[in-house]
Amino acid sequence: MTTTPTPLRLDPSSYRRDDWQRGYQSQRQESAQWLSEDAIEGTIPPELNGTFFRNGPGLLDIGGTPIAHPFDGDGMINAIALTNGRAHFQNRYVRTAGFVAEQNAGKLLYRGVFGTQKPGGWLANIFDTNFKNIANTNVIYWGGKLLALWEGSQPHRLDPKTLETISLEDLDGTLAPGEAFAAHPRVDPACAADGGQPCLVNFGVKAGLSSTIHTFEFAPDGTLLRRHARSIPGFAFMHDMAITPRYSVFCQNPVTFNPLPMLLGFSGAGACIKFDPKSPTKIYLLPRDGGELEIYETDPCFIFHHANAYESGEEMILDSICYANFPTVEENTSYLDVDFDALPPGELWRFRINRSTGQVRRTVLESRCCEFPSLHPDRVGRPYRYLYSGAAAQPSGNAPLQAVIKLDLEADSTPSDRQIYSVAPRGFTGEPVFVPRPGGTAEDDGWLLLLVYESAQHRSSLHILKAQDIEAGPIAKLNLPYHIPYGLHGSFTPEVFIPAS
Repeated sequence: MTTTPTPLRLDPSSYRRDDWQRGYQSQRQESAQWLSEDAIEGTIPPELNGTFFRNGPGLLDIGGTPIAHPFDGDGMINAIALTNGRAHFQNRYVRTAGFVAEQNAGKLLYRGVFGTQKPGGWLANIFDTNFKNIANTNVIYWGGKLLALWEGSQPHRLDPKTLETISLEDLDGTLAPGEAFAAHPRVDPACAADGGQPCLVNFGVKAGLSSTIHTFEFAPDGTLLRRHARSIPGFAFMHDMAITPRYSVFCQNPVTFNPLPMLLGFSGAGACIKFDPKSPTKIYLLPRDGGELEIYETDPCFIFHHANAYESGEEMILDSICYANFPTVEENTSYLDVDFDALPPGELWRFRINRSTGQVRRTVLESRCCEFPSLHPDRVGRPYRYLYSGAAAQPSGNAPLQAVIKLDLEADSTPSDRQIYSVAPRGFTGEPVFVPRPGGTAEDDGWLLLLVYESAQHRSSLHILKAQDIEAGPIAKLNLPYHIPYGLHGSFTPEVFIPAS
């Protein structure tokens, strides 16, 4: 059963397509600099100290040849260090082997997973499965290492002070060469198996006619605590996971994969994935102690990102951003010309999985187009009240993200309250990152860090919002020296990393 709440009614804010498109221009500049007083509007909270890291595709063309999809773009790390009311900004590309080779050659040398083909037609691409590790999806600091993540292979280790690339990282021998390590780790804030210490939980998928999910758990010092492997039937497209104290939670999207067009050089791998509306979406509960896998089914839908999961008696609660289907990656079309009106919007759905009966019920918690959910880190895997997410400025339909929404999920079926902060019509947002206030006790006592692209100035800015009242607007706005192309994911660490002067 699916129920839909009445959308929050605000006057729709229009956007110009050319404004949105400008945010996808490549950024070739790299720099490290303190932001001047003139670049900071408002006041950075003196208690807000640490480093905000963010990753995303910064290079949208190679030697003047456009890439076919932004997810194929080389990863550029941005770091904004906040200390005693001041801010230091730097950005730098991850020097992957592929990035270095293409920059030296001045031309495109590799195919991209999402559709980028080498020049020369199918003859130049036939049987070429040497996809480059683009390190462009997420960035985390854990166990004394700053890691740029891309789910298709190993992470790259970076110097947290300078962002210089150190090497491919095998996590002290945990990963074999080229082994997948996903871009969506979760931090259990108090792991019962480790005496209440936090641990990092991540996974990797080896997909095929049957697929294998590898899960990893790491101590705060980076030591591997646990590793398990489970086989599941069919091709698995899993970008994200959720955790509870006892389980890792995965959704197997109902898709098929025919690799023949890719192998013959006619298309990228992404175009070979097709949504199957006749197959169910499967939900897997993987016991973190290595116990028996549990499998549940629900009506077909597609999920990139999960918000959170928690256990309530015999039920597992899973909140995810869901799409009615997965649009096929079309060949010979530009992502810049996407028809938003023709695509299903991402919506926040709640799945209630009854582990006694096997029944799965789902409810639409938020029908406004939204993506990139975020919450208080201490509530990961636990019952929670507040969720933050990038959102469209308009109340219905699909559109670029131009706002951030705060949802009060204290009610069981629909949010009891919503707040929206919008930068429309000429601003564009992405993932908000929640940072708790030191010493705070309320779940929403903290700040949201939101990187915004401002098309009118063709630059980006960091908006610092008080999470308890996001509609009041930023308490501080940090104007960066140039634009940062639309990114994917980021993280915050209370450690302040600034390069030596």
